Amino acid sequence: MTLTEKRQKRGQLVEQMRAVQRAADAEKRSMTAEESAKFDLIAEEQEKLGKEIQAEEQRSERLRAAEAALAQTTDSGARPAPAGSGGTERRNVLVTDEYRSAVDAYLRGEMDVRDVRTQIERRAETLQVGLFAKAGALVMPQQMAQGLIKSVDDETFMLSLANVERLTQAESLGIGTLDTDPDDPDWTVELKTGSQGDLAVGKRELRPHPLAKRVLVSNTLLRRTAGGAEALVNARLAYKFGIAIEKAALTGDGMQKPLGVFTASNDGIPTSRDVTTGNTATAIGADNLFEAKYSIKAAYWPRLTAIFHRDAVKQIRKLKDGNGQYLWQPGLQAGQPDRIIDTTFKVSEYAPNTFTASKYVGIFGDFKAGYTFAVALDMTIQRLAELYAETNKTGFIGRAELDGMPVLAEAFARMKLAA
Repeated sequence: MTLTEKRQKRGQLVEQMRAVQRAADAEKRSMTAEESAKFDLIAEEQEKLGKEIQAEEQRSERLRAAEAALAQTTDSGARPAPAGSGGTERRNVLVTDEYRSAVDAYLRGEMDVRDVRTQIERRAETLQVGLFAKAGALVMPQQMAQGLIKSVDDETFMLSLANVERLTQAESLGIGTLDTDPDDPDWTVELKTGSQGDLAVGKRELRPHPLAKRVLVSNTLLRRTAGGAEALVNARLAYKFGIAIEKAALTGDGMQKPLGVFTASNDGIPTSRDVTTGNTATAIGADNLFEAKYSIKAAYWPRLTAIFHRDAVKQIRKLKDGNGQYLWQPGLQAGQPDRIIDTTFKVSEYAPNTFTASKYVGIFGDFKAGYTFAVALDMTIQRLAELYAETNKTGFIGRAELDGMPVLAEAFARMKLAA
């Protein structure tokens, strides 16, 4: 089935859902058990189709990005020099085939980490990869690091939504905040200066915390994946790191980990940004969606994104406005995502989904303006060759260092059930 056919099929499924709902509405009654089961079955099918469409669009986007990057590199492996420089710019060693092959051999146990350095030093005047060599670890090749970051983005979309700052020398990242803004100026006369106003600034500090995961791989499997050991280790660590970052960025308490957007805190998003109007103690109401979105200033709307658990989305899909129109709008055209009250939304398995009094059930926000990650250490992998020799396995330890927190509360509105 082509991408266009999938979009058409999805549109047909949405119409079938509406037909089931209209039948109940026409008779002014709730859905029967049979109708509810049919509705949910169709909803699950169209949701699966929606994910397939999104995945295909993302693959196409990756291909376009790869082709654009490839177009910037010559066949000789050198990039054109800036205008007037009279030469070429040496490529980063991390992107060379030689380094990728050496790292793959290192992961399979066929080359010592110091031999990797020696091999690459023959090809580069300045080695950019030996930061962890003395400890028996290597910075992953740029192609692999980008693959890992992309995998993490897929699993933990917060990294793609938020602002990411990289620390190269400092231990922490300080972000200035405007704590007190002066009042508007007064209309006055020539010799008056208006009333006095105060202006005060503060600071938020992000201090990256270590994130680590150990993976054991069969030596037999490593030998049989010649040329693929890099992808094998990458895939498992990407998954594990993705889950950890997702959980922390959404519900983390900020203790040796990022502070989550669903955690009420004066250091992040305080309870003053919670919206309960329109909700009951057990369910999301249509009015609450509007109350939450429009409690955020219009300047943030162009980049506004909502985050829900799939259980919350299931409730929202059945909500309608006063004219009987569904609030949920499926994206049926190329490049257009699903929308709720004209806002793009994301679904996470780690968003809150407990529908009892005073619990959080969703959030609207401009994450690019309101949430910041500080990354001090990109992904590195250390190989443990002897520790698990008795079990015929090799250990790999992935490490990174990062922190994150909401830095601008007014860019968010959390949906909360009534007390």
